[in-house]
Amino acid sequence: MNYTQNQRISQITESTLIIGIDIAKYKHVARAQNDRGLMYGKAFSFPSMREGFEAFCHWMKNIMREHEKTQLLVGMEPTGHY
Repeated sequence: MNYTQNQRISQITESTLIIGIDIAKYKHVARAQNDRGLMYGKAFSFPSMREGFEAFCHWMKNIMREHEKTQLLVGMEPTGHY
């Protein structure tokens, strides 16, 4: 899947929820926004373990339902090598 930058951008629509995750060794932090960059709620911190990822999925699904989003784009960038 080698998309150009314009092709990647065109995939983001009003129905897309965008979540950015700051990855760390023990605790991750996620933030949700819409296609225009407006933030939804507060940042969500979750531990780097199964229960944390399950809580993240629950948080993400609630935001999608609350804001009537049908598409999801998650981006993450590690802050170190673990």
